[in-house]
Amino acid sequence: MTSASRFFCSDAARFRADPLAGTAPYGSTWILVEYRGGWPPNGFDGLPLEPETKRLVFAAAQALRARILLIRRHGRRPADGPRRWAVLRYGTDGAHRQTWGTWTRDEDLLGIVTALAEPGDPGGPPVVLVCAHGLHDACCAVRGRPVGRALSERWPDLVWECTHIGGDRFAANVVVAPDGVYYGNLDAASSVEVVEDHLADRVHADHLRGYTNLFPPQQTAVAAVLGRFGPAGRHHYVIEETVRDTDRWLVRVTSRAPRSPVHDIDVRSYRTPPRQLTCRGRSVSSTVVYEATIRP
Repeated sequence: MTSASRFFCSDAARFRADPLAGTAPYGSTWILVEYRGGWPPNGFDGLPLEPETKRLVFAAAQALRARILLIRRHGRRPADGPRRWAVLRYGTDGAHRQTWGTWTRDEDLLGIVTALAEPGDPGGPPVVLVCAHGLHDACCAVRGRPVGRALSERWPDLVWECTHIGGDRFAANVVVAPDGVYYGNLDAASSVEVVEDHLADRVHADHLRGYTNLFPPQQTAVAAVLGRFGPAGRHHYVIEETVRDTDRWLVRVTSRAPRSPVHDIDVRSYRTPPRQLTCRGRSVSSTVVYEATIRP
């Protein structure tokens, strides 16, 4: 197959205009493991680590529904020296907690298990993760690496490339953790604008996939409000109520400001026709799409 005829899932998704809103995976805990060698297609699961250490880390992560991501700095990387690991949490009160450590031996990664059992340190700067996992999906490398380079040049201490974070067809994908905000359909220029606004606590509807502490209909409702009324802080809007009726939801959104207006948003879902959703996928499958309408 020539490069001209090769299928790229992100090109197909843009041609179809696949909606971004409501596509962020649910979760509030991220485990980061710096790994400077080649990343296996299945990420952490494929690493040649000491078996018992690997089992204990995976079990502790699974118990909290934490996502394990391999990370690296963009560009040339030192071949030796301690590597870093981290546990990042988004609290129910919006508070950020982070625990960082280093590892040289596989057994050092057991610090992750201990960190998951403790509250962690409050505060700390956000971590900007750019999916560049080319062995998982070609689009993650083709579109992700230029974004990783652009963001790393601007914020070298905050930005890491990472393994698969979900939604290959929306590459380039960026997640800001532990804020729990997913962005997609980015390129080098738009990624700098999006992250710059995010760090200034201005979230735009453009490129927003969703907040990971919300479920897809709620993510879609918040994106609709941001699209109608303009950018707002990560915690500006609050979900007051969500009522479901089969494939429809009524989501009530307000803000934290006193006497703020109440926005009622109708969200409906439907399934798309079967499609090839990833570059490597040999089969087709449908996805659930959410559409929002703000009531007058």
